[in-house]
This record gives sequence, C-alpha cells and structure tokens, in this order.
Amino acid sequence: MRNKFWGFNSKMKVSDALKSRFTCRSFKTDPVSKELIDQILQDALHSPSWANTQPWEIYVAKGDKLERIKAQYLEYFNLKKPRNPDVALARTWPDKHQKRIRELANEMYKHLKISEADSDEKNASWRSNFEFFGAPVVIYLCMDENLGEWSMFDMGALSQSIMLAATEEGLDSAPAINLVVYPEILRNELNIPKKLSIIFGIALGYKNDESPQSSFKSSRRPLEEVVKYFEN
Repeated sequence: MRNKFWGFNSKMKVSDALKSRFTCRSFKTDPVSKELIDQILQDALHSPSWANTQPWEIYVAKGDKLERIKAQYLEYFNLKKPRNPDVALARTWPDKHQKRIRELANEMYKHLKISEADSDEKNASWRSNFEFFGAPVVIYLCMDENLGEWSMFDMGALSQSIMLAATEEGLDSAPAINLVVYPEILRNELNIPKKLSIIFGIALGYKNDESPQSSFKSSRRPLEEVVKYFEN
C-alpha cells in the first residue's frame, strides 16, 4: 500500500504532499517497518546536491535503541542541561522572525488550550520535544564536519525529500533541532564518528489522532507577502 489516504498503488501529487505534510507533535506507538523506512529513504536519495557530492550519511534509530536515547535525553532535560548541537543554535533572530516565533507559540498554546500563566502545561509541551513526541523512529542526518554552507543546503533538500516521501507512504513526520541537541548521546548509542557533524533529526511515525497536538498546523505567510515579481 503506497499510502493510507490515497488508496492501493495510487499516486499522491507533489502539491498534495506539500500541503498535507505538517510537523506532527504526537505519534502513535505503532512500529514502522524497516522495509517502509528503506523505501522512503531510497526515494529521498534522489535529492539534488552540489556536483552530485551527496554529502549525507544517515543513521536510523528505532526500537530499544531509540528508547535508550529518549531516556538519556529526558535525564538531561530534567537536569536542565544546556543544549549543545553540532550546528550552533541561532543567537539572535531579526525582529520579524522573532515575531513569527512568538506567533507560533501563541497559536499552539491557544490550540492546546494552555493559558499564558500555566507554566506546568507549557513545560510538559516543551518536554515532549525531548520525548521525540513519542515517535517510533528517528532519522538522523549527518555530514562531514569539513563541509560548509552549500552542503548544508543539500541536507535541507534531503530533509524535505524524506518528509514528502514519508507523506506519500502515509507516515507523519516532525523535523526538529531538539532531536540532535545532545550529540554525545547519539554518538555513543549510534556509533557516529566525531568527523561527522550531526545536522538534523526527523521523527517518523503515525500521528496520534487522540492528541490535540497532532492536529495543530502552523500558519504560512501569504504568497503576495513573500514573492516579488519584476518583468520590465
């Protein structure tokens, strides 16, 4: 079955995959087979890259291995250990970008019916990041530490390809920096060599329809605000 929405061997349009993909923040515990993950990654490996360098190295965690990683992440979270990803977090955001970050938080809390003063519920929502939203699979994307910005662009293209391929197969996804903020845990558990930078993480699984977090979709800027045409 190609995907649960579009029927046996039917084809999902790229535009439909783009519009239906969203960041899923609550997954079912249902397992995802290695064969399905392989199909998604095989399709995604057709992503473009500078001079066909294909800079990506991919590590997949699931089952007991992923549970051990989650447990250690939660331990660090409870200890309030500072996040320290291989790719540095942004120190500052321009005002208009910071405004969108605040709007996202407000939209989400409103959707989840969390009040501004409810610090416990806010903390629980934040904690779910370090539980990987309950996802049964996390894909970690790595590249040689000596590569630069253009290869990072290639990694972004691969990330999008993985998520769109997953959508076609009826899976949901969550691209999240918090999946890779404790690289020492990932190196130890997944035998990732130091020469590879751990760039990004994508959680995969089936959305938990019983959780309000799985029905939240963030807003998008309108086309006329983003695109500027010049013809003469």
